[in-house]
Amino acid sequence: MRFRPGARLDPSQVQDRRGMGGGGLAVGGGGLGVVGIVVYLLVAFLGGGGGSTYGSLDGISVGAGGGAAQSAQLDCTTGADANERQDCRILGDVNSVQKYWSGWFRSHGKSYQEADTVFFTGSTSTGCGTATTDVGPFYCPADKHVYIDLGFYEELHDRFGAQGGPFAEAYVIAHEYGHHAQDLLGDLRANETQGASGTSVRTELQADCYAGVWARHAVATGYIVDLTQQDIQQGLDAAAAVGDDRIQQETQGQVNPETWTHGSSVMRQKWFLRGYQRGEPTGCDTFSGSL
Repeated sequence: MRFRPGARLDPSQVQDRRGMGGGGLAVGGGGLGVVGIVVYLLVAFLGGGGGSTYGSLDGISVGAGGGAAQSAQLDCTTGADANERQDCRILGDVNSVQKYWSGWFRSHGKSYQEADTVFFTGSTSTGCGTATTDVGPFYCPADKHVYIDLGFYEELHDRFGAQGGPFAEAYVIAHEYGHHAQDLLGDLRANETQGASGTSVRTELQADCYAGVWARHAVATGYIVDLTQQDIQQGLDAAAAVGDDRIQQETQGQVNPETWTHGSSVMRQKWFLRGYQRGEPTGCDTFSGSL
């Protein structure tokens, strides 16, 4: 995946709080056991930090948060920068995803509200409470921001075996903005239920599908040169790496579908691919019928 060298990036869509620090995090169980909770938090990126965040809906709770920390603006201006630096590349992903969704909302007579992405390290204050790196990337509907410690991508590769790559990174961002689209459309559910066909899994799979929809239109946003089959495979591989069944097998030695919150590896791949093939959010109705 390469960015158009002359594409103009919009740094105002990313707040850079790296190295600023924040407060603590209170973790409540989710039936995972101590080791399971710690490991599962790292892959809850698709994604939320708990409480009112999406979509880590596994019993995590964050404490009350304070005001947002001051942040710097990224020194990224063109697609050439995105081809050279990871943080500029993630900014390019954010710009591309938001251009797609703003256009879709406009063409359907709806208003799109931009959502900043916040880069942080260690911990940071959010509208949903104080979050730490262990929570993984997440979307907070209270302040309509996406939060991510870029070190998560290394964890995704090293700890959970995803092959990684630029499009795997983009998939993570596109999923989180899928939650933002759900929020604006009124589709984030207040009372999530666990289980292989519960509302939590259905919410997460729709966000996966929305990520696939963006991928179908990524080149048309003007930021990205092209997407190859290898790029799509990176996204599918990342989706499989964070399936509930794979995580449970690796952390607990057994699989319990009754406690699933995000969906199996196969389900996550299926819905990302469905979004990519159909290229339209209306093809992402995970709340009706079987999964």
